[in-house]
Amino acid sequence: MYRVGYYILLFVVAALLQIFFFNTLSLWVYFAPMVYTTFVLLLPLNASSIVVLLSGLVMGVTMDLTMGTAGLNTIATLAMAYLRRPMLNLTLGADIVRDGGVPTPMRMGRRQFWQYLTIMVILHGVLFFGFEAFTTAYFGHLFLRFMVSTLASILFVRLLAALFTPKLSMR
Repeated sequence: MYRVGYYILLFVVAALLQIFFFNTLSLWVYFAPMVYTTFVLLLPLNASSIVVLLSGLVMGVTMDLTMGTAGLNTIATLAMAYLRRPMLNLTLGADIVRDGGVPTPMRMGRRQFWQYLTIMVILHGVLFFGFEAFTTAYFGHLFLRFMVSTLASILFVRLLAALFTPKLSMR
């Protein structure tokens, strides 16, 4: 795996930001950004499926233990980790993914990179908030919370990715 130290730092920064900043931020009941997903999204393109799934599991369990969400983060993060490779193949093409490297706007192309991040954060949000509510009785509230939180998550994931991707090498 490329630059293990940077990925450990990314894991710690994303987890600490989520735990100590975003989880305690109570601006609005509908505002719940999930920035910890950045860690899984920025793993190397050619990382083995086992590494990606284990990384997603560790991050999901860490968030569940600190947030008291009883598996919601693990379910959503593991699904995101599982669908990461097909989404990369869809947005980039299998040849580029097979070549490897770090997912950055320079490597993937700005449009494809932001598209990949956005789709994966939306997938995570749908699963997380869908399982959290587990009913359609309050669909309006659920949809509003999903929209606001997912848009905030996309914004903060892009910001965190912009801070970390210049430090990671292209290959």
